[in-house]
Amino acid sequence: MSSTSTPPPTLPDYVLNPDAVLSDPSTTWRHGQPPDYTKTRQFYLQTKKSTHPATSLPALVENLVKNWEIEASYKPLLPEWRTIASPQSYTFRVNGSPPQTAAQMLSVGTYNALIEPNEFYCPAHSSFEASHKTFKRVMPSFAWEVLEVYAGPPRVVFRWRHWGVMKGDYVGTNDKGEKVTIKAHGGNIDIEGVAVADVNDKLQLGSVEVFFDPMAMFRQMAPDGETGVTKEAGTTE
Repeated sequence: MSSTSTPPPTLPDYVLNPDAVLSDPSTTWRHGQPPDYTKTRQFYLQTKKSTHPATSLPALVENLVKNWEIEASYKPLLPEWRTIASPQSYTFRVNGSPPQTAAQMLSVGTYNALIEPNEFYCPAHSSFEASHKTFKRVMPSFAWEVLEVYAGPPRVVFRWRHWGVMKGDYVGTNDKGEKVTIKAHGGNIDIEGVAVADVNDKLQLGSVEVFFDPMAMFRQMAPDGETGVTKEAGTTE
């Protein structure tokens, strides 16, 4: 499939509409109702770098990943995830690390699945709910886009961008168990990476591997190193 090809009429809605799964009937939502992505989608439209034709491969991939993120973050029941091929065989990896299953990701959350223990943050000290609150407080709108698609399907290789504005203080727990605070600077947080995703004939994800610098976000939160950063004894969230 080329980046400008016209899709067949049988393409699933989750590759045509970034919010398709929000309308899924009889869904069990993590907080009792579908999340509201209105502000994030508006921020995306105002500040994105790339504009892809609606039926191009980059647009299809972008919509697929956005719906996957909604399901991974807000659908607590794996059988209700429509964007993955199989809850039993789906895997997720970061920078060559051991694969995580869908159940593992559902347990720890997307942020904890992506970020390794470091001097600013440690997944072991932050629950699913706490991790989302931590980064939502820092960047109320954290948009995502596909910049380029290099190959696929069935193996889709693409470059992506994830960005927002640091409007709130960062407060987290690091790999030493210390409470870390970084004062908000009102500037941009902008990270990029590459992903390799295997999809089936329904364009559902079978496996995803992400390559990026997980420290890039924290370096941009604290661009002057330790300036504006405080560390003190803390507790697990």
